[in-house]
Amino acid sequence: MKTLFRGTTVLVTGASSGMGEQFARQLAAHGADLVVAARSAEKLQALAAELAKAHGVRAEAVCADLGVPGGADRLCDELSARGRTVDHLVSNAGFGVHGAFAAQDPARAAEMIRLNVEAVTMLARRLLPAMVERRRGGVLNVASTGAFQAVPGFAAYAASKAYVLSLSVALAEEVRGTGVRVMALCPGPVPTGFQKTAGLGIGRNQAAATLSADEMVRRGLRAYARGEVVCVPGFWNGFGAFGTRLVGRSFAARLAVRALGSTTV
Repeated sequence: MKTLFRGTTVLVTGASSGMGEQFARQLAAHGADLVVAARSAEKLQALAAELAKAHGVRAEAVCADLGVPGGADRLCDELSARGRTVDHLVSNAGFGVHGAFAAQDPARAAEMIRLNVEAVTMLARRLLPAMVERRRGGVLNVASTGAFQAVPGFAAYAASKAYVLSLSVALAEEVRGTGVRVMALCPGPVPTGFQKTAGLGIGRNQAAATLSADEMVRRGLRAYARGEVVCVPGFWNGFGAFGTRLVGRSFAARLAVRALGSTTV
């Protein structure tokens, strides 16, 4: 795996904490130069300086808000202005809003869709053509086990991750044979800032499926290096993701409410 990343430049979005920070740390340990992007400029700069010193790699911080209109294009324009070529893209930035869909703040829901859907799409659209031309590199999109089923209480979030999964699988087929890879990483429960942002904790029913951010990223990077298209780390996460096909969407949605330990109204 180190040979895949060593000497390449990887853009990691949402890198200031959680899985994004773990992606940056593990990729730097594999010898990758980094561009870390998020809204938290101070945390990003500290992380970039730490990783550059610890691993002897080049690490740059770019303050970027991908949840605003045109945020992804502005990030790509900034990279171009800095003369940075991206070999691998890790689209990790995203968040979820929990609660009954009809009661959610429309502005917050729109921001979530821009970040989870629009930014993932436009970053890939801007960066993938050059990867195909160079015949190397790739895109790792962070989706969710929620991408495989409807999730009451996370209706729009799960739908946004279903989009990410579908987009990733389609792009992987489009670039087949070019030397470029595309993968969707579909995490189950991971103790990060996601739960706080969503206003929800990890319930007792989810404990067996929970993996740390460190372990989730480690398994995801291994799968990406192997050329997998969809990665669902953890036995129970995989069982739940693909079990939807057996029980049907409606019943799976009811089970999802139980797993979250909450209702939506």
